[in-house]
Amino acid sequence: MQKATDTGQREGVFDSGALKLTRTERRVLEAGDEIWQTPADEANSITYMARQLVQVTLPHRNPGNVPAWKRVNGNLMLRIRPGLDQNDESIGFPYGSVPRLVLFWLTREALRRRSRKLELGDTLAGFMREVGLNPYTGGGKRGDARRLRNQLERLFRATISFERTDEVGALKCKAWLDMQVAPAGEFWWDPMNPSQSSLFGSWIMLGESFYEAVLAHPVPVDMRALRALKQSPLALDLYAWLAYRTFRVAEGGKAQFVPWRGLRAQFGTDYSDLKNFKRKAKSAILKVQTVYPGLCISDIDGGLVIKPGRPAVAPQSRLAS
Repeated sequence: MQKATDTGQREGVFDSGALKLTRTERRVLEAGDEIWQTPADEANSITYMARQLVQVTLPHRNPGNVPAWKRVNGNLMLRIRPGLDQNDESIGFPYGSVPRLVLFWLTREALRRRSRKLELGDTLAGFMREVGLNPYTGGGKRGDARRLRNQLERLFRATISFERTDEVGALKCKAWLDMQVAPAGEFWWDPMNPSQSSLFGSWIMLGESFYEAVLAHPVPVDMRALRALKQSPLALDLYAWLAYRTFRVAEGGKAQFVPWRGLRAQFGTDYSDLKNFKRKAKSAILKVQTVYPGLCISDIDGGLVIKPGRPAVAPQSRLAS
C-alpha cells in the first residue's frame, strides 16, 4: 500500500488512462482529486461520528432473526438489540451503509445545532440527498427510499449497548451504557412518493446518552469521502477508524502496528475467515487511500502499520466540542 506525499503528487491511485474504471472506482478517483485540491472546510463537507461508533461498528450484513448482535474491540463491546413493532415482533437490525451515512449526518447536525431535536425535512427525497443518497436510484424511483425508511426505523428503535471491562491491579470494573439513538420522533414521509411534501415535518429526538457521546468525542471526517465509499460499509468503517487512529498516532508521534486478527475482530466478524477479510479489507483500504491524501499506512507481515500522517480534516476546521 502506498501513501500520499507532500510533493504535489499522489501515489497509489487509479490511473484513468490505463484502466477501464467501474462507476464506483471513478467516483472514488474523482472524490480523491477534489479532496486533494480543496480542503474540507472550504468545500463545507466536514461531518462527524461519535468516537464509540468508530471503535466498534454496526453489522455489515443483516444478522437475521437473532435476539442480539455484538462486536468486540479489546475491552470494549458493542451489543445491539432490535426494536419491536406493534405486534411485538422484531423490526430487525440496522446494517450496511445506509445507517452509517445517517449516523454521520445526525452527529454533524447535533454538533451544529447543539440540540437533541433534529428536523428531518418535509420530503424523504430531500433527506436522502442530505445523507448522501440519490432518491432516484437503487431499484427504481422508490427502491432506495423504501430501504432508507426501513433502516431509519431499525436504527432509531434499536437499543445499542457499550460495555467496557477495566482491570486496575486486583480491582476489576465493568461499565456499561445502554442507549437509543432516537427514542422519540415522527415520520410523515411517503416512501412511495419520496418527493411529495408533507403538511408536517418529520423529526427525531436524540437520546440523551447518544447526544452526550456525540458532544464529548466527535471524530471529524470528509463527507465527500463518505459519498465516494458509500457502496462499502467496510470502507466507511475503515475510513473513519483510520482518520481517528491517524490523529492519535500523530499526537503520540509513533507508528502503531495493528494485527489483521485484531482488525478482523473489530470490523470483520461478518466475513467467513481471516483470509477473506484481509482480501476485502485491503481492497477497501486502497479506496480509502484515494480519498484520504494524508493517510500514511504500510502493509507488513501479519498486519498494518499506521504512521503519523495528516488528519482527514485540518484541526483548525473542526467544530468545538
